[in-house]
Amino acid sequence: MPSVSEVSPVQAGTVGAISRSLSLIQGEVADTAARVSVQELAALAGELAGAPRVFVAGAGRSGLVLRMAAMRLMHLGLTVHVAGDTTTPAIGAGDLLLVASGSGTTSGVVRAGETAVKADARVAAFTANAGSPLGALAHTLVIVPAPQKTDHGSGASQQYSGSLFEQVLFLAAESVFQALWEKAQIPADQLWTRHANLE
Repeated sequence: MPSVSEVSPVQAGTVGAISRSLSLIQGEVADTAARVSVQELAALAGELAGAPRVFVAGAGRSGLVLRMAAMRLMHLGLTVHVAGDTTTPAIGAGDLLLVASGSGTTSGVVRAGETAVKADARVAAFTANAGSPLGALAHTLVIVPAPQKTDHGSGASQQYSGSLFEQVLFLAAESVFQALWEKAQIPADQLWTRHANLE
């Protein structure tokens, strides 16, 4: 490992920028996560626990976070499908669609919600915009109080284009999984038997 004297000025500048960035992100995530309603998250946990099947749908980075959530819910023993996968069946009455969109206006996500409602399924949504079309469709709503992707000049976050929403979405989804796991009292090694082994 190079000594401090061997670190170039460019590296030193990068180290400082990374240190500041970590502190910035940690602070914004902690502040925003603390303002997510635990009652809303508990309602979502109840929806997940009671659904015969769970479907997840999201776009972009929010969609990636929901795919991670789907994996954890599968480990817990829930029947989970990701919208758009070739083996995903039709959603039906009593099923739960879990969606996420910071703006609540992402067209594909809203369409998925509309389809779920027509099929008599329930919709649970993460969004920053309660008054959005997605918010209006949701039976259960979790508000992530982060700026939307286009709020570049709002000052609510110094991060780029929706990053804070996506970071807190991940933490919120993980907290729901963790709570469901704690309640189920299933040993970790039992969950591990469901982990992918065709990798």
